[in-house]
Amino acid sequence: MSSREYIDRVYDDVVKRNPSQPEFQQAVYEVLTSLVPVIERHPEYRNAGVLERLVEPERMIAFRVSWVDDNNTVRVNRGFRVQYNSAIGPYKGGLRFHPSVNASVIKFLAFEQIFKNSLTGQPIGAGKGGADFDPKGKSDYEVMRFCQSFMTELAKHIGADTDIPAGDIGVGSREIGYLYGQYKRLRNEFTGAITGKAPAYGGSHGRPEATGYGLCYFTNEMLHDANTSFEGKKVVVSGSGNVAIYAHEKATQLGAKVLAMSDSGGFIYDPEGVKLDVVRDIKEHRRGRISEYEKAVPGSVYTEGARGIWAVPCDVALPCATQNEIDGESAKLLVKNGCICVAEALTCPRLPRPLRYFRKTKPCSARAKPQTRAASRPRRLRCHRTACAIHGALKRLTQSFAR
Repeated sequence: MSSREYIDRVYDDVVKRNPSQPEFQQAVYEVLTSLVPVIERHPEYRNAGVLERLVEPERMIAFRVSWVDDNNTVRVNRGFRVQYNSAIGPYKGGLRFHPSVNASVIKFLAFEQIFKNSLTGQPIGAGKGGADFDPKGKSDYEVMRFCQSFMTELAKHIGADTDIPAGDIGVGSREIGYLYGQYKRLRNEFTGAITGKAPAYGGSHGRPEATGYGLCYFTNEMLHDANTSFEGKKVVVSGSGNVAIYAHEKATQLGAKVLAMSDSGGFIYDPEGVKLDVVRDIKEHRRGRISEYEKAVPGSVYTEGARGIWAVPCDVALPCATQNEIDGESAKLLVKNGCICVAEALTCPRLPRPLRYFRKTKPCSARAKPQTRAASRPRRLRCHRTACAIHGALKRLTQSFAR
């Protein structure tokens, strides 16, 4: 059996075991098809069954979260924690509060977290969690009661040497504060079992900026490969949360002009450059909608529909909202309008297929037309550098499995 056939077999088993989880299937497919040349050169991974173990989480926890809203009505949501891989350390990964959260989404995020954490060089395992709860439009007291109920159940399964959650979409410093407050109340100890806390009670300085800044540093290196930089570039940033705000800040510091930002309702376009202080006031202080920007800044335009943001002509596109933001149609539109660089924030950075010409390095040869049922699924390009990085992660994981 060739390496490609072996990869296809492992993937087909994943599809059979997880028939209603398209997000998880997609993540597994993207990683496995990047690894064909790695498996060819390192048959020990195949002999040790590393891939078969990687695609199956160690533990998955689902639980009910009941809470009372401001009208004294009992509400019920569903919570998840996938403790995916502890081969090199305790589980580590964020919590996402969003209506789209389900088992498939959490498993996909936890699966990719394996490689994100392993590549840091630190002894960190992989996990992810969340709930189908939407903090938008909820009062502080409603969010607090939900977080306390959520943590009452989650606290049984986490700890400083077991599983350390963090924030993600819908879980910022407010939510982390409520979650950690309930955790230490239940455990009667002040330990570092949750990251993303405010510096005043044990958090790290620079944590809020890290993802958005890191995205721009990565993008800047891509631009340097093409003998250019952020200086004078027109940039579009999707989202207006923590990642998007700090991506805007760093891109501006590097000399670019951010023309558009968005939220789930739509996007704003400001030809003079989106004013970050106004966005921060709307999103971080008033917790409002991006549409309010149009009233605050004359000359700006708000448009319903978040996906329309990719029609704004730009040089650099920074997707900072959620996964799979740019499909083939959006990528073609970006290219047509002059975009030369796309970098994604929330997962391992990738370039959509129409933009692969930007990289000087060739894409991995494993991206040949797939022979599986995933052939018709929209795919994101993974460059050969990522495959090499995943090889490093696999090597560490294999060594740990063997111990």
